[in-house]
Amino acid sequence: MITADQVLAGRDALLAAAGHHPYARHALWRGHEPRGWRRDGTVGWLLPPEQGPAGGALGPPGPAVDVFAGLVTAGELRAGQWLHLPRTTREELAGRLTAARLDDWDFLWTTEPPPPQPEEERVVRLTEADHPALAELIEESFPATTSRPGDPRIVDWYGIRDGDRLVACGADRTRGDVGFLAGLTVAADRRGRGLGAALTAGMTRALSARYDHVALGVYTDNVGALRLYRRLGYTGSAARSSVHLG
Repeated sequence: MITADQVLAGRDALLAAAGHHPYARHALWRGHEPRGWRRDGTVGWLLPPEQGPAGGALGPPGPAVDVFAGLVTAGELRAGQWLHLPRTTREELAGRLTAARLDDWDFLWTTEPPPPQPEEERVVRLTEADHPALAELIEESFPATTSRPGDPRIVDWYGIRDGDRLVACGADRTRGDVGFLAGLTVAADRRGRGLGAALTAGMTRALSARYDHVALGVYTDNVGALRLYRRLGYTGSAARSSVHLG
């Protein structure tokens, strides 16, 4: 049971309450009718299992932590699930939510196509026939990513080849109203040659043709990637924390 100032039912009600924030437009998938709430300036929601995270929120983190702690107590949330919350700390969670892991990241977005990048023309859309090469590249260069071939959240894969070898890849994981890039990686022996910039620019340009915002997530301590994305026009930002429930 959700205890809040206002219970919100359905995607449209949640988007309106969140002021159509780009993060809400991304996180609340088209065709889904999530349950949500508003409390002390924070808007939060619960999501269906197939989305991955169990819920999320925008606004001050305190009210979100309180509501989700109540849902844990009520048995609606359990260990092993995770939440995407406004930036929070272990101190703020203490005594309220048990976090097996806490990851800080930034949700970045742009509303313009990026400046052209060298070698951007090498970015191509991949097919199911490329899945073995994708799996090999991801396992070698980005094993921590949750974006993998066969993931139902993924709409398309893009990549850069060097001859027959796939040397860079990224996923279009758009399910809401905002184009979303995920799982961007470059082979370890090809880094430092501008392929990351080319891949990001090519994918951003492709999604900008279909969406008024394009977004991605990046760990806060990945300073090099943050610098690159800012240079490519990702100037909108929302500080996030992923709380993995223990």
